[in-house]
Amino acid sequence: MVNNSKVIDLVVKKDLCIGCGICVFKCPNKALEMHWNESGFLVPKQIGSCDCNGDCLKVCPFNPFPKEEVKTEDELAKIYLNEATHSHKKIGKYIDIYAGYANEFRLTSSSGGIATYVLTQLLEKGIVDHVFSTKNSTEPGVHYEYAISSNKKDLFAASKTRYFPVTLATLMPEIHKLKGKVAIVGVACFIKAIRLAQHTEPKLKDKIPFLVGIICGGVKSRFFTEYLASKVGVLKENIKNPQFRIKDFNSSAGDYSFGCTNKTDDTLKSIKMRTVGDMWGTGFFKSNACDFCDDVTTELADISVGDAWLEPYVNEGKGTNVIATRSKIADNIIKQGIKKGDITIETLPLERFLASQQGSFNHRHNGLSVRIKKTKKNNITVPPKRFGDEKVNIFFNIVQKLRMRVRLKSLELWKTNPDAVIFDKRIKIYLKPIRIVTRLYHLRRDIINKLKKYKF
Repeated sequence: MVNNSKVIDLVVKKDLCIGCGICVFKCPNKALEMHWNESGFLVPKQIGSCDCNGDCLKVCPFNPFPKEEVKTEDELAKIYLNEATHSHKKIGKYIDIYAGYANEFRLTSSSGGIATYVLTQLLEKGIVDHVFSTKNSTEPGVHYEYAISSNKKDLFAASKTRYFPVTLATLMPEIHKLKGKVAIVGVACFIKAIRLAQHTEPKLKDKIPFLVGIICGGVKSRFFTEYLASKVGVLKENIKNPQFRIKDFNSSAGDYSFGCTNKTDDTLKSIKMRTVGDMWGTGFFKSNACDFCDDVTTELADISVGDAWLEPYVNEGKGTNVIATRSKIADNIIKQGIKKGDITIETLPLERFLASQQGSFNHRHNGLSVRIKKTKKNNITVPPKRFGDEKVNIFFNIVQKLRMRVRLKSLELWKTNPDAVIFDKRIKIYLKPIRIVTRLYHLRRDIINKLKKYKF
């Protein structure tokens, strides 16, 4: 076997693969296929000889050596989002910003149902004929996968957030066989990979005229699902239909539950996520690649949707979206939806939109310099980034390094003993330092903010 797959050598072996699977689609030798790695992520594996001279690497969102014309999200946005009239360094190009929900889909969606509404409009207006999004999988142990929806009923079954690894490698190889046009739903890295594929194969722009971007807090390992199931007493082999965002309509937006059915007795087991602890700020079970992504708001999609973690929206348990439109088609769908009364939407000031994702900006933008510096010491080349030169104080620096440690340890500990009770006991030694230093960091920040109010 000729071992010449650059994406394997430069991305997968460096633990920078996110599992999008576009490299599998673009490999002319069919030398790659997706498989589960030991940390519970989907990554490509070389199964045959490869002499494609890097075609797989050209579409990788974590390519460490991209061409100048597609060097970062900024360059790609200039190619694909030239209808956008505004631009901001943290959120990219956009037409308008909103907050609200879809009246029909709000209660059955993880957030405000805007993504489902936009997709139904795309189908009904004939803009696309099919949608690639995540649905339940029939494969044992693989709870979710990308599937095709060609009508409103199918879309309705795909209107939930899935914190479980999926890959586009299952569908993209079939895209040219499908009659008609396709819209694709994805997180930032998946959307970037599709844009890179469109750049290498321009006819894909016509085939895929619309991308819906989901604002993402990080891709989780399958261990995340197994851990939560273990918390409610369900063994991993007995997990059925895991649900990650079960809303409490009578509570707040953040007061949601995880639930899954136990195959042994077909009973639903659930737990409030607030009782589990911080699964996001600590980096539990997160992909290493996510620590080197600086696209917080899925900048390359036609429309970006996320949770409105803002007052007064967070007080409403039914769910509300923040929305950034980046193409005329997207903005027209929103504006027409407002006129028809299909959606309850209000324009959101820029500073409010930024505030809704402030935690992610702090981690992905301000903390990026710490992670890049640490990674370079290990002789690993990361992709070109638009952030990473920011100066940080000593406490913030230590917090970032401790998060990297906790992320890695969470995967190692679960892999060796997949039991939530044992895991919680063993992870404490790694959580205690990060909690202490985080408190010191917050104390320093609060003191500085108070001092700024005074003039000396």
